[in-house]
Amino acid sequence: MSKKNKVRNIFLEELKKVPIVQVACERTGISRNSIYRWKREDKSFSTSMDEALAEGEALVNDMSESQLLTLIKEKNFSAIRFWLNHRNPKFKDKVEVTSKIDDTGELTPSQTAVVHKALQLAEILPTDISKNEKQNNSSESGKSDDKG
Repeated sequence: MSKKNKVRNIFLEELKKVPIVQVACERTGISRNSIYRWKREDKSFSTSMDEALAEGEALVNDMSESQLLTLIKEKNFSAIRFWLNHRNPKFKDKVEVTSKIDDTGELTPSQTAVVHKALQLAEILPTDISKNEKQNNSSESGKSDDKG
């Protein structure tokens, strides 16, 4: 086995223990640039690195769950709540959305004006609008300007 392969294998073993590339680099004395160059240039190394990261993450997840269970056994309320919120559907955070939709199937004049403006901005309709639409727009804006 070449020296390069030995160094790569040592790096991958460290990555399995702690799935953080920077930490594995520091522990093996390999630069991040080298690691990412190897990953980019060598498909086999890239696959091995992905597998090592996944294995390391699984290890950390197992350790974390073990610590969480220890805290639950010690009656730590935050740990108990965390476990229930994430593992038991009865305790998950819920958002209830209710709405009444009144759909007549037709757009109001102001909605029609907004749609026409959007179509004009998207350059789907020409910018000059018909006389009827101008009247609709002016009558709507006139309602707010009416002083009498």
